[in-house]
Amino acid sequence: MAEVDGATAAPRPDPDDASWIKPPTCPTCGAMVRVCPTNYDRWVSLATVELPAKDVPEPFRWRLTKLPARSPIVTDIVAVRVRGVDPLPGEPVVPAHRMMCVPE
Repeated sequence: MAEVDGATAAPRPDPDDASWIKPPTCPTCGAMVRVCPTNYDRWVSLATVELPAKDVPEPFRWRLTKLPARSPIVTDIVAVRVRGVDPLPGEPVVPAHRMMCVPE
């Protein structure tokens, strides 16, 4: 399932590490990516922008969901594949980076 969804990214570095953390980039095209955990314990590279659902093919649509917590401060965000009910054409989704990746 992870390979089909493209959820094959490496996990983010340890948050307790105080050394400088370089923003993640794609090794193929060099573009900045947003690496997020999925709802099934894998990591996916997403684009850094949201696009209308009509501009993103169905296999590449993701949503970012806040984890429920007792605190009003967001503790983490999880990427969830858009499946089942299609979003409205103008509804924003986050495309998988592999859709936008153009090798240099």
